[in-house]
Amino acid sequence: MLQIGPYKLPNRVALAPMAGVTDLPFRRLCSQMGAGLVVAEMISSNPQLRDSAKTLWRSRHDAEIQPRSVQIAGSEPAAMAEAAAYNVARGAQIIDINMGCPAKKVCNKWAGSALMQDEKLAIGIVEAVVDACAPRGVPVTLKMRSGWCAAARNALALARAAESAGVAMVAVHGRTREQGYGGEAEYDTVAAVKAALQVPVVANGDIDSPAKAAAVLARTGADALMIGRAAMGRPWIFREIAHYLTHGELLLPPPVREVQGWLTAHLHQHYTLYGEHTGVRSARKHIGWAVGTLPGGEAFRAAMNAIDDCRAQLLAVTDFFDGLADRHVHLPAANDRQTRLAA
Repeated sequence: MLQIGPYKLPNRVALAPMAGVTDLPFRRLCSQMGAGLVVAEMISSNPQLRDSAKTLWRSRHDAEIQPRSVQIAGSEPAAMAEAAAYNVARGAQIIDINMGCPAKKVCNKWAGSALMQDEKLAIGIVEAVVDACAPRGVPVTLKMRSGWCAAARNALALARAAESAGVAMVAVHGRTREQGYGGEAEYDTVAAVKAALQVPVVANGDIDSPAKAAAVLARTGADALMIGRAAMGRPWIFREIAHYLTHGELLLPPPVREVQGWLTAHLHQHYTLYGEHTGVRSARKHIGWAVGTLPGGEAFRAAMNAIDDCRAQLLAVTDFFDGLADRHVHLPAANDRQTRLAA
């Protein structure tokens, strides 16, 4: 079992933090579907943004999901330390430092993966956040990339320094910031980090099936895996992988009616969190991911994107899945698909 500070997780499969994706309803869903750890969307360390609607949405937690892991992003040690303390006071039980986001709007502010270019600043942030969290008994984790670019893969050096500074876990996405999400993830960097550290190391990047999960663990020796894009529209991937790693056998994909049930419940929670106006629009991506590989999914997605009413959106989803069930459509098995990318 994976342990982060005082928290023993039920399995070795975690949901990666993804801006615009891993909100409270999605974290609930993935937790119910077998994720041993779910990490919230990154929250800016800028105190001026704390009262914004986006930050308030991202700061919502569920007492039943434990441990509650919150990722913070920023480029100033003092501000990051203060943000860590603020989020702990609001219920965070683990603080994760974002050193992996490749988005330009984040990197342009010297946050996210841009921090990997300045190792002194990066470790200064880690030290400040650990100092803020340690007296509160809250472990700090770090998520990074393999480096800024191919010529500067410095994840190993940063991971060693971060461990010395007191982080309780390190997750490594096997791509550089320069790659974004293109190309293929490499796992040699993850393996090197694992070999050098005593704290748990988590492998991330292109893990989209039980077989790939087992191969990545074997290749890297990592303590756990982190799933991001492959969970979008297929949240049961966590139970598929956890079952395969434990029992060595593949689970059958869920029936269409089960998928309809979790999607409907997810949409109700989504509308409750965001309200009618924002909820119906932000729900479109989740619906699109869920139906994207199903017969008629692309056409339904295009039609559904024109719906501006929650009730009409739910009715359209119900009609679509009723049609699939009537035709006895089955979902593809875990190893018969490609990684689903965000639209």
